[in-house]
Formats: sequence, structure tokens, C-alpha cells
Amino acid sequence: MYSLILHGKRLGELQKWRYLRISVQNGFALSNSFSSASASDVSLRDGQKGKNFTVSYLIDSLGLAKKLSESISRKVTLVDKVNPDSVLSLLRSYRFTDSQISSIIRTDPRLLITDAEISLRPKLQFLQSRGASSSELTEIVSTVPEILGKKEGKTISRYYDSIKDIIEADKSCMYEKLSQSLPEGSKQGNKIRNVSVLRELGVPQRLLFSLLISDAQPVCGKEKFEESLKKVIEMGFDPTTSKFVQALKVVYRTSDKTIEEKINVYKRLGFAVGDVWAMFKKCPIFMNHSEKKICQTFETLKKCGLLEDQVVSVFKKFPQCIGSSEQKIANSIETFIGLGFTRDEFVEMVKRFPSCLNLSAETVKKKTDFVVKEMNWPINAVVSHPQVLGYSMEKRTVPRCDVIKALMSKGLLRSELPPLSVLSMTDQDFLQRYVRKHNDKQLMTELMSIFITESRIVFS
Repeated sequence: MYSLILHGKRLGELQKWRYLRISVQNGFALSNSFSSASASDVSLRDGQKGKNFTVSYLIDSLGLAKKLSESISRKVTLVDKVNPDSVLSLLRSYRFTDSQISSIIRTDPRLLITDAEISLRPKLQFLQSRGASSSELTEIVSTVPEILGKKEGKTISRYYDSIKDIIEADKSCMYEKLSQSLPEGSKQGNKIRNVSVLRELGVPQRLLFSLLISDAQPVCGKEKFEESLKKVIEMGFDPTTSKFVQALKVVYRTSDKTIEEKINVYKRLGFAVGDVWAMFKKCPIFMNHSEKKICQTFETLKKCGLLEDQVVSVFKKFPQCIGSSEQKIANSIETFIGLGFTRDEFVEMVKRFPSCLNLSAETVKKKTDFVVKEMNWPINAVVSHPQVLGYSMEKRTVPRCDVIKALMSKGLLRSELPPLSVLSMTDQDFLQRYVRKHNDKQLMTELMSIFITESRIVFS
């Protein structure tokens, strides 16, 4: 098995992966009551204030791009500079460069709200006590920041040693020699050899390290690892993606009996076996949900007004929604109704774009306000094209709308406002229809400049 996997790419064995194949009732209320609109607005304002501060802090203190800072602000919210400043000061005292610190915070932004003296300093001192030079310490921690989340002692020591061995082997091109030098059957030896197999398959280093420090390690053992890896490869997962690692984790720790039981649950709800595996390909971790959770979400969506076959369709399109709590779905309904959508329209949007269930209230409000209030598209246009709520404002919505507004100001559109589907077409189709078709080269250059400049806001 090992020789097949290690040399499979050269033999062409693994070059072709195989791929598997709402009107809401009057008076309906979910078990958890909705919070009042005023309380929701206050919470939204407070949350936005914290996010704005977080974004500003990350830009000013670490020089991160605005888009990246906004992404991080959705994972951690800073209330002031005191704690994050102490974390940055501690890291700099250990000679981490600004680039390394930025990499650490991008990977694990929660470190900014960790107590620098009580939690972080003892771990850095412990790692340093193992004889690592300052440069070795900063390289390993910045490569795998998650190591700072591990307990002191044997646990953090074990991960540190594994990562150090791999980094050194990579540098000296002695990776295979390292795996051969460890005792056959030893825990450390199995880990290194299994990581070596995954490395040969093309699994990125950042994902390999996440496997090494994961609490549920699919790189332990030998026979079970081989069996799990073979299954994931045969399912057609791409080794260069995070879904490959997710699938490996699920298959490794889930018995065939448990998987069969989960499939039977879905079959009773109206799914075909092929549907279940197609959902697994979209979102491997969906297989972790218990029977109780699966049925609970199914019934919650039915209470929202979806028919059974419509819930099945929603699950198939967006299996991530299975993990949504009853309260989260209730909050989602409240958000849309607060923006002027009816409950029937909410159900219709869920059927067409199930991902809207997982959008934050801030995102839904921001994008709906822009489309409806600033661009003047009717609210029922959003109901017909709810996928616009999933598009990037910076990369797609704003650049296209600015081009549309420029054309409207010059009286160059036959209708005052094109249909909202203008946001759904490909970039090439949009440019061909609204920019390149003009004979006036100066106008075309102006429109292209608007489109490109706005599209690049994300990098500023």
C-alpha cells in the first residue's frame, strides 16, 4: 500500500481521481422566541463597533490588508488595545519578525485575546528550554501557530519535536530518510511515515501540520491510516484541498457501522445513497452530525414552511445547514423580515439559495441595503436572485454597480436599471455586454478603469 501511494503519482495511478456520484404558516413560531427588533439593532451596532475597531487595529498594528482584517474580525473581536498590544510586545521580545507575527495572527487570531503573561509566555519559555535557537523557535511557531494552543509538558513537546524534524528534513531533502530512520511501529515513526505519504500525494504543508497537532489525529497508526486513505482517494477527493483532509479525518474516526447507520437515517428522510455521498463530497464534516441533529434540522425547516422534498433539496444543495441550530434559523428569519421580506419570500430564498441560512445579520443587511436602497432594485428582485447575497461586495457587486451607474449617468442604458441578474453573469460576459461593446474607446477605457479599480479595493 505504501509503495503504491508513494510512487503512484509517477505511475499515473492517482492522476485521475474518481468522483462519486417555504410559505411559513400563520402564527408559526420556533421554540425559541425572537428577540425584539430594538435589542437586535443595539446588538448589531455594538458588534459593528467592535468589528470596526478590530479592523483598524489589525491594519494599523500589523499592516494587514483591509479585506483580510475584515475576515479576521469575524473570528475575534477586540475591545481595546491593551491585551493585543501585550501579545504583540511579547512576540517581538522573542524576536518574531512582523511578517512572522502577521502569519501567526492570520492563522490563529484568537491569540490576540489570550493572556500574554499567564498563557503565552510560559509556553514560549518551555519551548525555548528544549534547546531551540531563537530562529528555530520563531520559525516553528510561525509555521504552526496552533502549537501555542496546546498544553505545556509532553503534549506541546511532542508536537514541537515532530514539526522540527519535518522542517529540518524538508530543508535537507532528507524527508524519506527521516521516515526510514524511526522505529517500525512506533507512534512517532508511524506519524512521520504517514505524513510522508500525504506529502507525496500533494497535501500542502500547512494541512500536514494541522494533522500533526489535531486532537483527532488520522495520521496515527498504520493499517487504519492506509485503509482510510485508500477510501478517501477512491472517493475522488483532491489531495491539494482542505476537503481531502476533512474527509480523511471523518473516515478515520468513523466506523463502517456508524456510517451505514447515518446513511440509513438519510434514507428514511427520502435521500438516495448517492445523495448522501454527494453531500459528503461537498461537506465531509456533515457526516459527524448525530441522528437527533439531522432530524431536528429537517423538522425545523419543515416548520418554516418547506415541504419534505424541498428540505431534501436544501440539504443536498447546502449540507452545511444541517449544523444550524433552531435559534440560528429563527434569527435568520427575523433578520430577513426586519429588512422587509415576507416569511413566504424568506422560504422562497432558502429554496433557491440555501446558503442564506448561514449568512450573518450584518452581511444580509449590508448587501440588501446596497442593492435595494442604493441601487434601487426592488426587493422582490432579491427574492428572485438571492444568490447576490453571497457575492463579494468588493470583488463583484460594487465594481459592476459602479459601471452600471456610470452608464446610467450618461444615458447609455436602454432601461434605467438592468435586471439584478447582471450580478450573476461571469466577468467576461459582463465586460462584453456593458464595457467592451462601446465603440467610443475613451468611454471603454473609463468604464474598464472603474471596474478594475473597484475590484482591487480588496487589496488595499
